[in-house]
Amino acid sequence: MFKVENITKRYNENTVPLQGLSTEINKGDVISLIGPSGTGKSTFLRCLNMLDPPTEGKIYFNGEDITDPKYDLTKLRKRVGMVFQSFNLFNHMTVIENIAEPQIKLLGRGRQEAFDKGMDLLGRVGLRDKPFFYPAQLSGGQKQRVAIARAMAMDPEMLLMDEPTSALDPTMVGEVEMTIRDLATTGVTMMIVTHNMEFAEEISNRIFYMDQGIIYEDGTPEEIFKNPKKPRTIEFIKKQQKLEFEIRGKEYDFPGMTTTVSELILRTRSYGLPWQHGELVMDELLNAILVPALDQPDILLSVECDKNDLWICADYNGERLDLAEKFRDKDSGDPFPRTATALIRAFSDRADYAYKPAEPRANCLRLHIV
Repeated sequence: MFKVENITKRYNENTVPLQGLSTEINKGDVISLIGPSGTGKSTFLRCLNMLDPPTEGKIYFNGEDITDPKYDLTKLRKRVGMVFQSFNLFNHMTVIENIAEPQIKLLGRGRQEAFDKGMDLLGRVGLRDKPFFYPAQLSGGQKQRVAIARAMAMDPEMLLMDEPTSALDPTMVGEVEMTIRDLATTGVTMMIVTHNMEFAEEISNRIFYMDQGIIYEDGTPEEIFKNPKKPRTIEFIKKQQKLEFEIRGKEYDFPGMTTTVSELILRTRSYGLPWQHGELVMDELLNAILVPALDQPDILLSVECDKNDLWICADYNGERLDLAEKFRDKDSGDPFPRTATALIRAFSDRADYAYKPAEPRANCLRLHIV
């Protein structure tokens, strides 16, 4: 379907988001683009539909060179749909008009045919009761589903989605992702820029990890998420499942920490009791035990999670203080609040401890949360 040959996109001498990128995209592929911000993911999508043509290199769509100045880009726009972060709906048109008008103007469909097509697609995205609403009357998730229905109304051979849930409130992300999951089962070729690793793993048959302006590693979800081969991919995947916080002193931003961890939970979909218990364990471990016990707290707190496991790890300074032993033994007679140690004991099924006297943070505690 697409053949990309050595494309570079250069805005100026210091801004070169794509540098010699090459790949092939096959009919029926569902590809997720992942990677750090600023590595050219959105630019690559915009090059594919020529909204932002490459500075160098060639792109072929079904054998035709779309980078040729003589190529009629209207043909491409009819066959390759685009869903943006910001919806791009016409606010003065109703939902059904937003979906019908492009069909009428670009595909030459009759008004009734375009209306019927639009209503069918609104049913598929769960908005059949909203055809005469205006965009201002819709939630962000509903607007994005309308934008997806509008793109699909053009019967595209390929659909490009640029972070379709990034502008949404977290409570609305699920409804849009469910719509995209349904589309992925229809056989339409798709390429999606996303920061949700589990979503990418679930819907894709290929993952492009982008870094340094190229597709740094291309593989199946199993290969990229479970067995990445290249150093930058390995580092990136590990970072998606782990957060670290440095606590130096008695004053620190605990609410900010929990907000950041909540974002990790959303990203990795580690919902449920382990996280609810994990927040309580963090609170008791830090605020009831470690911070009061240490004269000058120097703590590195790590949170690691995937959809099955949640670990809370603390490396802390001071003399040997084996909290794991105290959490295991309810009669240890420790000076800490009994409710705190009892709660941590109840919500962790494994507590490991190591003492490394040569390290500044000599105490190392690792808790598995259930």
